[in-house]
Amino acid sequence: MLAEKILEYPTNVLTDAQRAEYFDKGFVVLPKYVKEPWLGRLRAALHDLLERSKGIKQSDGVFVLEAGHSAETPRLHRVNSPQDHHPTFWEFMTDPILTDLVADVVGPDVKFHHAKLNVKSEKGTQSFKWHQDIPGWPHTDFSPVTVGIYLEDCGPEQGPLAFVPGSHNGPLYPSYDDDGYFVGIPDDLVNQDEIELAVGEAGTVVMLNCRVIHGSGINRSDRPRPLLLPVYSSADSFAYTSSPIPSPRCGEIVRGSPARFASFDLRPCPVPPPVRRNPWARQAETAVQAY
Repeated sequence: MLAEKILEYPTNVLTDAQRAEYFDKGFVVLPKYVKEPWLGRLRAALHDLLERSKGIKQSDGVFVLEAGHSAETPRLHRVNSPQDHHPTFWEFMTDPILTDLVADVVGPDVKFHHAKLNVKSEKGTQSFKWHQDIPGWPHTDFSPVTVGIYLEDCGPEQGPLAFVPGSHNGPLYPSYDDDGYFVGIPDDLVNQDEIELAVGEAGTVVMLNCRVIHGSGINRSDRPRPLLLPVYSSADSFAYTSSPIPSPRCGEIVRGSPARFASFDLRPCPVPPPVRRNPWARQAETAVQAY
């Protein structure tokens, strides 16, 4: 669904000012939006996955491990498709606490696309380069939104999400090199003076448009930075490449009704290469210190 159509619907959760901020800047931060008992349940589910990761010696399709990971000192960077590996996550992602919120920026009919849980272990976890999301999983329009939920407090030293406000209204950049490695957006295309960090207490939610330039820094603290990241779109927005994080839930309508017709935004979008290689392999060689 295109933005002008979405804005015809009244909001469910956001204030008019918050929704205007999302469409103006490409993101909006909602302090302490998720509260107990959900936070406790999500942390318990994360703990279960951390325990499971102790038996993994190298990264696989579910767990992306940090250097130094072991059963004694588990260091987890990411869990792919957490909704498929613990029921609490899918229950949360389909609860109105999220789907009503998402409807405010994609329209009343909401489709799930994929999710990840970025744990970002303490003391030196890698940064993630500047990038835009939609070139990794193009859709027929630019309604897709990622909802980031901080499960613990996140300060500037923990490598929080960082954004270039208004960049969703600018050009889209390819994210991969000729060999299929993720390379992100060159630093010289990002005005460092414009960067905004999304920090906040546990339960803080960050909604980011699929076109906005964003990244994150190194976690230099002695605490992990668990961030749950489900992705949704308007029901009439259709992906035309496969999801980089497959899930049988991809395409499920989690609010409202399925679409009978597709929405099309004619602005061009680069597509990912046929074979996408592990982004952390190349990033480990060229990790940047800044956001």
